[in-house]
Amino acid sequence: MADAKKPRAAFAPWDRRELPGSFTVEETAKRVGHYKWVEMRLFEALGGWVPTVPELDVKMRLGTHTYHHAWHADLWNKRLPELREMNPERLTAPANDHIVEFFEAMTEPEAPEQTIEKLVGVYRVLIPAKIAAYTYHLNNTSTITDAPTIRSIKFILHDEYEDWTNGEMLLQSLIETDDEIERAAAQQIRLEKILLKAGGIVGPGSLGGESQASAETVGAPA
Repeated sequence: MADAKKPRAAFAPWDRRELPGSFTVEETAKRVGHYKWVEMRLFEALGGWVPTVPELDVKMRLGTHTYHHAWHADLWNKRLPELREMNPERLTAPANDHIVEFFEAMTEPEAPEQTIEKLVGVYRVLIPAKIAAYTYHLNNTSTITDAPTIRSIKFILHDEYEDWTNGEMLLQSLIETDDEIERAAAQQIRLEKILLKAGGIVGPGSLGGESQASAETVGAPA
């Protein structure tokens, strides 16, 4: 008969999970707040473009993707009160000033003939950066203490990969000349440089390296 008083490991011998992840509760709450802010801004950007984009297939796809990002923002919003007893609205903020600059530059193209520039910002720059940050978070958080966040990320990544594919297919169908190739490349380079200054969608800690505390200093006045 097994000794009920004998100490046992947290998990069965064949289960090699570890209880702690790479993030504290405070770091997770800050990251989630930044994620929510990004998703809300992207929802607003796509929603604003839908009436102005002349290509019907692009218009319809953007309409679908708009609601994906609205749902993602809602998923992150629901996680915030569970992570920490804080005001979710206070945590819903950009990681730094460069992220704000990025969104301003990404949404700058407004003319009907700038569909390529619009799509490049979202599908060749922002969504790949989001996938990278979300995947890093997924791989570095605790499967035990942060299982709800993992579940949310998996739902979101499913949408992100599908939207990324749709967006790239639309772009390739629109780019037909050397000039359009150059327009797409110029917009991508411009936005990538801003995002590099930001350190990613949640700052310099987006893919590890610098801590979240360091990320908060980016864009702050000297």
